[in-house]
Amino acid sequence: MNTFVLVREVYPVGFPVMSAVLGAITGSFLGVVAERVPPMVMDEEGCGNLLFPASHCPACQHALSAWENIPLLSWLLLRGRCSRCRTAIPLRIFLIELFTALFFGVTAWSVPGIQTLFSLWLLAAFLLPLALIDGKHQLLPDCLTQPLLWAGLLIATLGNTLPLRDALYGAVAGYLSLWLVYWGFRLATGREGLGYGDFKLLAALGAWCGWQALPSIELIAALCGIVGYFACHKANKNNQTISFGPYLSLAGLAVFIAQAFAVTF
Repeated sequence: MNTFVLVREVYPVGFPVMSAVLGAITGSFLGVVAERVPPMVMDEEGCGNLLFPASHCPACQHALSAWENIPLLSWLLLRGRCSRCRTAIPLRIFLIELFTALFFGVTAWSVPGIQTLFSLWLLAAFLLPLALIDGKHQLLPDCLTQPLLWAGLLIATLGNTLPLRDALYGAVAGYLSLWLVYWGFRLATGREGLGYGDFKLLAALGAWCGWQALPSIELIAALCGIVGYFACHKANKNNQTISFGPYLSLAGLAVFIAQAFAVTF
């Protein structure tokens, strides 16, 4: 019996709870990433970086104290408003922290294998801000997609998720498959149907899940994209471009989870 299994048996409640706390803290940081990376990439003046300036209210510039920076609890204690100017704090901040807390807690309780669990957390930590950024800005920054790709290849070298050859082929096939779709659509219609960031994201997912999983990822993402398009059709009156990154992220995470349980059971 390995140490991870022993810890989960000795602390059947404590381990998932502590993982959920870690998830809430991680979610707080990922929310910052989702908010600050786009202006950094676009080189907007005075955008700062991930660490500076310190967390503050964008309306009154009030610097948040320690008790105002506690994941989940601070939003509830403040009732979703700045303690100084009473400007509403976006609900998405609370929801991001809640999602990551629940995700870390549930996976800590259910996912077999410590390396698989940490790999899943790392994958989710990249995909969540990517989905949020692309959904809002239609942007998939290289500073997130490229480290995600390299992380997938490096984890494959450990041999605990999938063979390195499958990961490498998955990265190449992931990029080329959407690249071919892009050029086919462009030659047929004269318009761009996908962004280059989508190629890079699917390449990264291919490195994480292997080339065999690419058809499933693309099918799930396409079906979710169609559902999302029609669900948002009324709000999309100007025929705006629909972001594909969130659907790729959801599909990639779902396939990786399915693979983790399939390998074990």
